[in-house]
Order: sequence, then C-alpha cells, then structure tokens
Amino acid sequence: MPSSNRGFSGRGNGTITVIEEPVMRSYRRRAKVVFYVTWVITAVLAATVAASRWHPIIALLAGLACGYILGAAAGVIVAAWPVLRAIWWWAPETILTGSLVFGWIELADHTTLPVRLAATAAIVGVPAAIKPVRTRIHQVTWCLVTRHRIRTCFSEFIITNRTGSLPLILWARPSRVGERVWVWLRPGLALADLQNRLDKIAVACWASMATAEPASGSNAAYIRMDIKRRDALTGSIRSPLLTLIAPATPARDPGTAPVPTALDLADVTAADVTPASRPARPGKKPAPAAPPAVQAAADDDIQDWL
Repeated sequence: MPSSNRGFSGRGNGTITVIEEPVMRSYRRRAKVVFYVTWVITAVLAATVAASRWHPIIALLAGLACGYILGAAAGVIVAAWPVLRAIWWWAPETILTGSLVFGWIELADHTTLPVRLAATAAIVGVPAAIKPVRTRIHQVTWCLVTRHRIRTCFSEFIITNRTGSLPLILWARPSRVGERVWVWLRPGLALADLQNRLDKIAVACWASMATAEPASGSNAAYIRMDIKRRDALTGSIRSPLLTLIAPATPARDPGTAPVPTALDLADVTAADVTPASRPARPGKKPAPAAPPAVQAAADDDIQDWL
C-alpha cells in the first residue's frame, strides 16, 4: 500500500504509516455522521413510501433496514476515502504492472520460450528503434513522476489545515514544454497558496518553472498546473520564404547596397503637386471681390515685405 504521509513513523521501529492517524480519525468521525444522517433520512423516506402499500409497522421496519444498509455503505466509503485516494494516486503504476505480469503469465502458459523472447524483444525494441514511440513513452513517464512529485509538495510544505488532508491529483498529460496536471483542492487551500510556492514546486519536480491557474470559471477548487522543463521558443524554424527565391539569383552582400540619404523627386513637377481648384458648391454665392483700394493697399504691403 502506498504511503500518503511524510515517510517513516519516526519511532525507530521500522514501520511505515500508510495513512496519518489524524486523517484517519477525522474521516472516521465524518463516516459516523454520514452513517446516521443517511440512515435517518433514508428510513423516513422509505417508510413513507412503503406505508402506502404495507402496514405502518412493517413499513417502518423496512425503512430502518433500507436506511441502515445505505448508511453503512456511505459510511464505509467516507471512512475508506484516504485509502481510496492513495489507490488513485498509484492507479496508473498498478494497472501497468498488473498488465505486464498478467500478460507475461498468459504468454508463458500458451507459448514457447522462443515466442516469449521474440515478444519481449518486440516490446522493448520497437520503442527503442522508433523515435516518436520512444518520445511518447518518455513523456508519459514524466507525467507519472510529476504526479507523485506534486503530491510530495502537498505533503511537505503546502498543508494548511489541521487534519493534513491532501488535495486530489486528478490526471496529467504531456505538453509542449513539460507536463500539465489538474488538481482538485480541498478546504483550507487556495490557488494563492500554490502561487506563493511555485519556485519550490519547480525544484521538487526537477523542472525550470511551474505555473498554476484556474481550470474552471465557476469552481475555484479546480486548478491547472503547468510544469515546464524546456522552452519551446528556442528551436529554429525554417522559413518558407527561401523556397520562393529562384536558384539562379546571384547572392549580394547586404553591406554593399547603397543607403538612401534623401528622397529623389526630380521627376515630380510643381504642376503634379498643385491642388486643383474645387468647384463652387451649388447654391452657394461666391465671395465678393475686394474693393480696388483695399486690393491696392494689400499689394503695397506685400511689395514692402518683398
């Protein structure tokens, strides 16, 4: 059984604590509450429905029995939740290991030794020879490692409530820069608590950077974490513009090209840039001409300045 605590028990007796005792006590108390609440509610509802067909005493006994069964089932699930959560954490490794062992046993029972050796060589050799398959296996392996490293971070330095209940790490998938992990936070922990410790999370995950942001617009407990191990912008990209250049085009040194220092407007005449007079608007009277005396005075003033 995997350990969800911080390691050995610390008393030097060589035992390993699977689940912390405060967590187990807390969930046992919750299980009792869930059992009694489910028992009473289910018994009342079942007795009310059964009373329409059976005798009231028989209906009450049937309701109590039905409520006891459902309450016991709900209480067992709540009490066993820490163990179920630990099983969920190790579910990929357990399924993979079980599949390999079961497959080898079935292969050994129905085939000969040369066939088993050929199958083993194919299982090991194909990923080693085909780069895309090998890369994908490498990415999936890092996803499994990252899930456990983030769980270690929660167990070591992100716990903030008195029971020490850890968040639920849902799943992880590869990304272009590392891994992306979805986490369901429990009461007592917020996204800001993780954002203040992203540098420690990156160190624990053996990565260069870690980010955390909400994964849902309506639920703050559902977050998404990105563990970045490489920078996708450092790779070289071949430009498609090089294929548009003709092969016979001579190469030219960009340093010998003339640098323009002014605009060459020798071919532009004054008539090309003189704006044409706009026609008068229909219905608008032309402006009256200035009197001869005023026009002469204006010409004299201009001549003085010239």
